[in-house]
Amino acid sequence: MRITKRHALLTAFLLAVVSVGAAGGVTYERADSLTVCRLLAEARRQPQSECLPLFFARQFLGRPYVAHTLEVNDREQLVVNTRELDCTTLVENVVALTLCVRCGEYGFADFVRTLRTLRYRGGRLDEYPSRLHYFSDWIGDKQLMGLVSEVQSPRPPFTAVQRLDLRFMSTHPDSYRALKEHPEYIPQIRRQEQALTGLTFRYIPKAEVKNTRLLRQTVRDGDIIAITCSVKGLDIAHLGFAVWKPDGLHMLNASSIHHKVVDEPMTLRQYLRKHRSHTGIRIIRIK
Repeated sequence: MRITKRHALLTAFLLAVVSVGAAGGVTYERADSLTVCRLLAEARRQPQSECLPLFFARQFLGRPYVAHTLEVNDREQLVVNTRELDCTTLVENVVALTLCVRCGEYGFADFVRTLRTLRYRGGRLDEYPSRLHYFSDWIGDKQLMGLVSEVQSPRPPFTAVQRLDLRFMSTHPDSYRALKEHPEYIPQIRRQEQALTGLTFRYIPKAEVKNTRLLRQTVRDGDIIAITCSVKGLDIAHLGFAVWKPDGLHMLNASSIHHKVVDEPMTLRQYLRKHRSHTGIRIIRIK
């Protein structure tokens, strides 16, 4: 039997229902449910040729950049916040909206279920360590669920290899509210890091992020851009969505520099060159 996106999402939801335990509520405001329902309704009227991820991402332009919006409860709950975004929550919200439309689901409950499926390992919310904290972990888990695919060819432009060596969270627990308040989570986070360490992925080095026919054929509008980095213990420094313009590839992202969601005026090549620790980009495509 072929596993469809709809089947994967429903299966993850049923698993989540039976595994919630003490955690598992949903935190949101009425403005969030109204926004989600409005956007899903507007998407139904878009032409089929419309790039759904970019359509949804552009609806968040100007929303303020706010970090740590998921850290608002003592026990892990699904947080829906469309009013304030960081680079990860922008990506998750847009992917959830896109998957809802592609599955023919247009209700707030559908969005909540899909967002939970994306944010947690196997779609199962079970305390803080079940959240997919490292984006490489997120990519792998969502690939297993059939929701995204990572593009790693052709070569060129995918001429570089990232070998994971993850340890940032377990060695910097004071940077994470949940780990400071619940040090018992640290060993589980460390085991997750160790399971990922040593995995390799092909990426496009920043020197190859040029306005060429090859890159335009390889990276599509609406692809997720994951910026690789040289920071010890980390894999991905920043996320956004690919936007092609006449002068080259740009990134729509929730920007801590601009303090809001922006369609970055600099080309991605210029952006990467301004950040010494940025080494290149991995490309993830929503199925």
